[in-house]
Amino acid sequence: MLMLAADSAEGASNLIKTETAAVILIAIAAGVAVLARRFDFPFTVALVIAGFAATALGELVAVEVSPDLIFFLLVPPLLFEATLHIPWSKLKAELFGVLVVALIGTAIGTLAIGALVHVGLDLPWPAAFAFGALISATDPVAVIAFFKSLGTPKRLSVLVEGESLFNDAVAVVAFGLAVAVAEGEAFSFGGAATDFFVISAGGIAVGLVLGYVVSEVVLSRVDDALIETTTTMALAYGSFLVAEEFGLIIGQDGLHFSGILAVVVAGLIQGNIGVHNTSPTTRNTLEQSWELLTFLVNSLVFLFIGLTISPADLLDELPAVLLAVVGVLVLRVVLIYGLTYINGTIKPDRKVPLSFQHVMFWGGLRGAISLALALTLSPAVFGEETVQTIKVMTFGVVLFTLLVQGLTIAGLIRRLGLAGKDETELAQQHLQARLVMSRAAQDEISRLGADGVIDADLTEAMSRAYAADVDTHTEAITNHVRAYPNVESAMALKARRDTLTVERSALGDAARKGLIDGEVVRQLNAELDARSAALDVIEDRWGTDINAQHDVTELDDSLEQVVTTELAWLRGVRAALKP
Repeated sequence: MLMLAADSAEGASNLIKTETAAVILIAIAAGVAVLARRFDFPFTVALVIAGFAATALGELVAVEVSPDLIFFLLVPPLLFEATLHIPWSKLKAELFGVLVVALIGTAIGTLAIGALVHVGLDLPWPAAFAFGALISATDPVAVIAFFKSLGTPKRLSVLVEGESLFNDAVAVVAFGLAVAVAEGEAFSFGGAATDFFVISAGGIAVGLVLGYVVSEVVLSRVDDALIETTTTMALAYGSFLVAEEFGLIIGQDGLHFSGILAVVVAGLIQGNIGVHNTSPTTRNTLEQSWELLTFLVNSLVFLFIGLTISPADLLDELPAVLLAVVGVLVLRVVLIYGLTYINGTIKPDRKVPLSFQHVMFWGGLRGAISLALALTLSPAVFGEETVQTIKVMTFGVVLFTLLVQGLTIAGLIRRLGLAGKDETELAQQHLQARLVMSRAAQDEISRLGADGVIDADLTEAMSRAYAADVDTHTEAITNHVRAYPNVESAMALKARRDTLTVERSALGDAARKGLIDGEVVRQLNAELDARSAALDVIEDRWGTDINAQHDVTELDDSLEQVVTTELAWLRGVRAALKP
């Protein structure tokens, strides 16, 4: 009995310590957020620096930063929330280029960095390749945190975030293979390829099934903000857990799938299907809840990085750290510019502008994923000295990418002219947001009246009030776009994209009803793809300047014709506007 009481007291004491550390870290994050906004300093970089400083608090912030804490508790919500805002249509258009960089780039990076540290530091081959794998994947936690507030073009965000989201699966599988070889398992390329396919396909399947069930079965039948928010959080963690522990679920030890891919796919389905099955009010609650959760989790991730990395260890292993940093940077140059060139050669309509390539190179940050993999290395397998060297090199690369690249990437984006919107477009978005809000409120009032929540007279009165707001906002938008033609061109491009999406949906409906033949569907889908690609080219090359005479002769012949047609169509719309 006394022993049970002692265990209970010890458990309560540990819980209080953990809670105290969590409260202090959250308070630090809130304070850092205020200062970062006040002095226009990158929030995530400030958190890492605050993590360094917080080590002075000693036991008050003593948290065991274990791989399980990062992978199972912190990573799923960050991945899920990131994918909620990626339109599938845009990701699909860039999917070939994203996968070329994510898959081939990570595989080459694993081998090249592994060979470099093997030769330069005399690390055993399995340990060298383990480091090559964990350091080759760009970290979505770090990348997404920086890109959210920079106002970069959506295509650039999709390219960078898409690579980050997908290449972790390759890195984790390659890392696992290197560890397995170090533990004495036989290695074969055929077996490695099979393992990669099974792990990736299984993760995608888990994400598809759970994402569909939540989006189509749950969210479409429930209109309760609390229930739907809770369900999506369960989906984020559940898809990761089910994929990683699939073998345990079906009673087959050793079988697991990619939890990262499961979360990514589930988030894509939720963001592109699930949110459209909710009311505007519920959707707003969902977005605010996920924004709060990711702020807290993101803050803890970067504080943990600062708490974990020891500057003294970095100085002790400085030659190894410098070798790793230089190797990673040089390889990143070769991979980004080389693979995007290959992508542009194979798919001329999806060439990546040189300015985008510069940002993709310098935006290849490393963070929580690399850190978590390094922490899993066992001294019993690799040796104490080797594990320490790999951890310190990992910490060094993570720290360099966050403090050097993270502090300068905003300046690079601004210098390249890729940052944000001009004031006239921001003003237009402000007016447009007010119009969307008022129309959503109109729809909600109609629904509440139809459901009997408010009486008919109140429904009518509130509907008239919101209708007046809609008229006011509509007139304000009209006056604004007439005063600034570039804004009107931007709206025309956006509307053209939306109508192409509607055309594709209508084509699919007609095909499902058996009204048109499959060959016709394929031809028209190819035409829609070409028109979407043409809009990308127009925006990437000329922005909203659609009226000027542009040189399209350097484009691929088939793309040149479609771009010319789309420009003519947009100019025709502009010409038809009332003066």
